[in-house]
Amino acid sequence: MIDFSTHPDKYRHWKLAFDGPVATLSMDVNEDSGLRPDYKLKLNSYDLGVDIELYDAVQRLRFEHPEVRSVVITSAKDRVFCSGANITMLGSSSHGEKVNFCKFTNETRNGIEDATSHSGQSYICALNGTAAGGGYELALAADYIMLIDDGSSTVSLPEVPLLAVLPGTGGLTRVVDKRMVRRDHADYFCTLTEGIKGKRAVQWKLVDEIVSRSDLMEKAHQRALEYAEKSDRPTDARGIELTPLNRKIEADEVTYDNVSIQIDRENRVARINVSAPSEAPPSDLQGMHAQGVNFWPMALARELDDAILHLRSNEAEIGTWVFTTSGDADMVDAADKALLDNSGDWFAREILLYLKRVFKRIDVTSRSIITLVEPGSCFSGSLMELLLAADRSFMLEGVFEGDNRPAATVRPGVMNFGPLPMCNDLTRLETRFLGDEATIKAIQSESGNNLDAVAAEELGLVTFIPDDIDWEDEVRIAIEERASFSPDSLTGLEASLRFAGPETLETKIFGRLSAWQNWIFQRPNAVGEEGALKRFGTGLKASYDNKRV
Repeated sequence: MIDFSTHPDKYRHWKLAFDGPVATLSMDVNEDSGLRPDYKLKLNSYDLGVDIELYDAVQRLRFEHPEVRSVVITSAKDRVFCSGANITMLGSSSHGEKVNFCKFTNETRNGIEDATSHSGQSYICALNGTAAGGGYELALAADYIMLIDDGSSTVSLPEVPLLAVLPGTGGLTRVVDKRMVRRDHADYFCTLTEGIKGKRAVQWKLVDEIVSRSDLMEKAHQRALEYAEKSDRPTDARGIELTPLNRKIEADEVTYDNVSIQIDRENRVARINVSAPSEAPPSDLQGMHAQGVNFWPMALARELDDAILHLRSNEAEIGTWVFTTSGDADMVDAADKALLDNSGDWFAREILLYLKRVFKRIDVTSRSIITLVEPGSCFSGSLMELLLAADRSFMLEGVFEGDNRPAATVRPGVMNFGPLPMCNDLTRLETRFLGDEATIKAIQSESGNNLDAVAAEELGLVTFIPDDIDWEDEVRIAIEERASFSPDSLTGLEASLRFAGPETLETKIFGRLSAWQNWIFQRPNAVGEEGALKRFGTGLKASYDNKRV
């Protein structure tokens, strides 16, 4: 089982150091500590285990170290920054493992950029040696890239000429969209095995600055302090310790304090229930900080994040996720209000940003999402995002026979109109009702109101509203039908439908690059017995099918 939980005391591949407002995150990959024993992580190459630690470090920098305003990423190894994803690992991984690896790595890179854009925590990359493939892609996630000027160190994206694949963690997109490298320069760069160094790397915007070996870390620290001056992060706040999750994993069940998963293997379904707070959350900053990771929105974000990653990597055949909620919607609204009323506080801001990233992780997951709204549900505000993220939803009209709970309702709130955007920079409501501002305003006018099934359907918030007689059959048929379809077709269908509206850096990475990577990783040119990934390092030339498809 792949476990996404770790701690700096357990890191095998990264080192964290702190100097006032500047943290240094040094890559020092232990080549003998890969997730599997059939490859060695030489030259700071990485696998999913390396990225799990990086993700953990980025999260801890945001929550445990509010005083950190800028982060320097570098290498602890001499003359090499990072040689990218480990080729032997890729060559021996299943298709699903490769794709999940690329997706998680993309999300981690996006999280670094999110810290810069919204948390006042900038990243400077000090390349003390060659950065190839995924190594350069890690650098591309930073705000500022410094390359050692030693006559030999280069940046490169050699996947096309060497491996017959693509820079699978957003490299192509970031080169042209983020760094604004000219298309013809980018084309040459991405087909050049040896990469580009020195002044040309600066002239072509591949890096921001070249620095002598003796001056690199001093200048990187200087740049980090310059970025730190622009930050609004507090200088004297106490961080929130990310203590281990209270999680129990059994054969067909995973439970946390606020999230539970029941797995139906016959129908390939995971039923995921999210619970509202059991008591009123604190509304003041002192109370929020005192609760720390136990403050309900924070606890929810951490648990749902871990649950998504667990299901993605360890339950690949569970193709349909059914979301439900339970508890008091007033408690959800109270937690949302506490966050929004205190959004100027660094901790409240980080929780909102974390929730945003977690819901985005659901959006880009290749699983069918069905949401059920039943009596006892609490789809209000932030939890209503689970309803809006669904590929389709069912809401019971009326009550179940013999059930003394009131009829199900949904309750729009402020959270649904801005704080939790998708990768396309639109809210889920704006994406659902693309160009239909009248409907969005009509829904917004109902903020704080309980809407029954008929009202919710009229406003377009749910797909179907069966009564108690038809409920069981309609839900069962929808789930069984989903299980009967080709998983490949569903992945393409869902990814194409979920992101209406404008393209952004993120939608390009997930909707385009990841999709092509998904295809290319199955082609014999890359993974066949005579393909480039299989023959890399053997001295044998890859054999290609030269037909363009």
